[in-house]
Amino acid sequence: MQQPPRENKTSCNPAIETIGLLKSYRLADQEIPILHGIDLTINRGEFVAIMGPSGSGKSTLMNMLGCLDRPTMGEVRTSNRNISELSDSEIAKLRGLEIGFVFQNFNLISRMNALENVLLPTYENSKDNVDPEKRGIELLELVGLGNRMGHKPSEMSGGQCQRVAIARSLINNPSIILADEPTGNLDSKTSLEIMNLFSKLHRQGSTVIMITHDPQTAEYASRTIHLKDGYIENN
Repeated sequence: MQQPPRENKTSCNPAIETIGLLKSYRLADQEIPILHGIDLTINRGEFVAIMGPSGSGKSTLMNMLGCLDRPTMGEVRTSNRNISELSDSEIAKLRGLEIGFVFQNFNLISRMNALENVLLPTYENSKDNVDPEKRGIELLELVGLGNRMGHKPSEMSGGQCQRVAIARSLINNPSIILADEPTGNLDSKTSLEIMNLFSKLHRQGSTVIMITHDPQTAEYASRTIHLKDGYIENN
């Protein structure tokens, strides 16, 4: 894939950071360590790629950054808050309003059309003074699907489904977009289109954190973090 010129518009203001982050899981009578004391700061406006071999801990790190799981030790801080000090309901609200998720398998609801899928996060959380349906329409137009709003996932291509997923991730105007292998199920032409869309969002000021196994995809990012055996190799 040919990449467009990259811009680094970081504001030296942390969007999210980890301090001494350790994560382990209990398997039978054993404690299995996954992440080992990760210190990481991602500033607002950065486009960061996280790479590493299978078992390196990148998915676990993504879960920590997305407030989908709590650390065993250490801190994850976003919006000037340590998530370990928040209740489950507070974390759910933070996740719903401040973090947008894009998954490899799209995670769209098959019985819902494109606009309904985009609006789904607003059923639990929405920001004041925002008309969700109006914003949903604007976002589908932004990702080039203004003429597909009434179509269900089965009536769209994989690339179109991923565009719906990206629009859904933006519906609550989050401060962070987390993308887990967003081009993993797409062909090279469609992958190029999706990465150009992420680049556009980045240029507009979004903070994008992406897991990828593809070095060409990682080149779109302004910084690449390599994980190995639960440690950061470079930062």
